[in-house]
Amino acid sequence: MTDRPNRLPILFILITLVLDAIGIGLILPVMPDLIRDVGGVGLADAAVWGGILATSFAAVQFLFGPLIGNLSDRYGRRPILLISLATMAADYVVMALAGSIWLLLAARIVGGITASTQSTASAFIADISAPEDKAARFGMVGASFGIGFVIGPLIGGFLGELGPRAPFWAAAGLACANLIFGWFVLPETVTDRIRRPFEWRRANPLGAFRAMGRLPGVRPLLLLFFLYEFAMFIYPAIWAYFTQYRFGWSAGTIGISLAMFGIGVAAVQGGLIRVILRVLGERYTVWYGLGYNFCAFLVIAFVDNSTALLVMTPLIALGAVVTPALLGIMSKAAGDDQQGEVQGAVSSIRSIAMVTSPLVMTQIFAAFTREGAPVILPGAPFLLAAAVMIICALAFVARPARPAPA
Repeated sequence: MTDRPNRLPILFILITLVLDAIGIGLILPVMPDLIRDVGGVGLADAAVWGGILATSFAAVQFLFGPLIGNLSDRYGRRPILLISLATMAADYVVMALAGSIWLLLAARIVGGITASTQSTASAFIADISAPEDKAARFGMVGASFGIGFVIGPLIGGFLGELGPRAPFWAAAGLACANLIFGWFVLPETVTDRIRRPFEWRRANPLGAFRAMGRLPGVRPLLLLFFLYEFAMFIYPAIWAYFTQYRFGWSAGTIGISLAMFGIGVAAVQGGLIRVILRVLGERYTVWYGLGYNFCAFLVIAFVDNSTALLVMTPLIALGAVVTPALLGIMSKAAGDDQQGEVQGAVSSIRSIAMVTSPLVMTQIFAAFTREGAPVILPGAPFLLAAAVMIICALAFVARPARPAPA
């Protein structure tokens, strides 16, 4: 294929990835009101159910990601992507109409499956790209996710002012429009030359954990990485419930604050991180990030001024430097022939953090905000996150000074 015929298919892929990310952020501002409307429960119990829904979404996305990717190697990228989009649109309609919490749970599980197409989309990009173009186009993949994570809360918050179900109708319409677009412009790139049989062993989502046994010098850093990611997922897990309980924020204000945070993270990790690493180096960048996040969590836990928190929201992202620095340290600690194993282990560990953090954080929030709680402390989850930063610091101190590649 020449580059010109590739433009529309690539545009379709990028829109699909944006929609995948939007689907994650879209529901965050309206989830407290939606669960209370559907389940007839208070905010504390709504947070518990929100944690269950978020964990279910993340768990099936983790489990089905390798499966979806392998199915696309066997049956082609086009049918997998189009079927996923059609299912995504139907899933949003179900969430818009859901009358029970169990139907919401089923919809979130299906939504996690339909959002597992990043590997298929990336494979399509690889199929149609010349070797010298792949890196730049994979960068566009990452940028699409970043855009989606900013747009999602904005759409959810803005339309959420019309009602907690309005954002899902809009998302269903976007998915349908992209499905029609893809039907006409998306070619099939899996030919008989590259098609391979489906094998269950290749679709095992836990396979990357086997790599940890071959990475003794990196294992302490992987543990630290899990703890850090676990703590940082507090923002999508609890932010909407915390700010509604503490300050009575509407879906619109929650959406704006989450978008501000997303923009801040993008600015830090897309540009400012280079300056910080050049000045501090990887090791001291980790120390700076852990210390900054510790202080941010403490401030959020006890802040009593709504305007101050909103102004502070993008500044919270200044601590989002630990992950890039840790990845750099781990990459240097592993051998040249282990880089893929390291990244596979990192991806799996991040997924486990996404699964476990919402459950823990929402349970703690509920325990300290529910009627009859011995102590009313909505910021309790942020105190836990601050404590985890201390544990991360101790783990960073205790790691081998110069881990040797396995």
